[in-house]
Amino acid sequence: MSTSFLLETYAKRLRLPTIKKCYKEIAHDALERQIPYEDFLLALLEQEVMQRDANQIALRMKQAKFPSMKTFDQYDFSCIPSLNKPKILQLARCEYIEKAENVIFIGNSGTGKTHLSIALGMEACRHGFTVQFWTAARICNELMEAQTQKRLLQLEKQWMKVDVVILDEVGFVPLSKAGAELLFQFYSARYEKGSMILTSNLDFANWTQVFKDEQMTAALVDRLTHRSHVFAMNGDSYRFKQSLKHS
Repeated sequence: MSTSFLLETYAKRLRLPTIKKCYKEIAHDALERQIPYEDFLLALLEQEVMQRDANQIALRMKQAKFPSMKTFDQYDFSCIPSLNKPKILQLARCEYIEKAENVIFIGNSGTGKTHLSIALGMEACRHGFTVQFWTAARICNELMEAQTQKRLLQLEKQWMKVDVVILDEVGFVPLSKAGAELLFQFYSARYEKGSMILTSNLDFANWTQVFKDEQMTAALVDRLTHRSHVFAMNGDSYRFKQSLKHS
């Protein structure tokens, strides 16, 4: 029985697919360069660990259910000069998640709020955190359906395990009174326990249009802004400017 066959068999049994795939190439390189056995073994294990890390990142990206992939490099910060770029890039280090802080982007439609929220979410995935992306309307529908099926508590426990919840388009679509109350309950449950990234086209003063009740809205805004990084993104449409560049 050949050495190659045994090596591949053992690598398969030990679930080391990257070592199985690349050991011949690394062994050939080690022989030519007279690399010590320990360094050869280290190189093999490094390849396995790097691939596993990449696979885990890819899995977290998939589970986050981003509507599209967006990065900071793709965003033209010059479109909104007042936007604090250094602070946003600092948030990309994900320290706010460790502190259960929130990030809120408020401004006109088309200014890149969703783009930046996804970019932050993708960085969180790369740093080992779990992320879930929702529109406010969709999460409300999910909450109301769960309440009807008497699995609301189960759903809330499931979402509390997620490190970062992205809620996009808060205020973009009017919510029913029941939906608004469930969304408020969801916000309250995550208060100081888990980070959220929110985008909204409405100033806080106009959030009563979404949540109907002034007292509930005031309580919600108070919780959200207590431990939050708020970015005002008022300006001309970022999407419109980008379309002009490519026309």
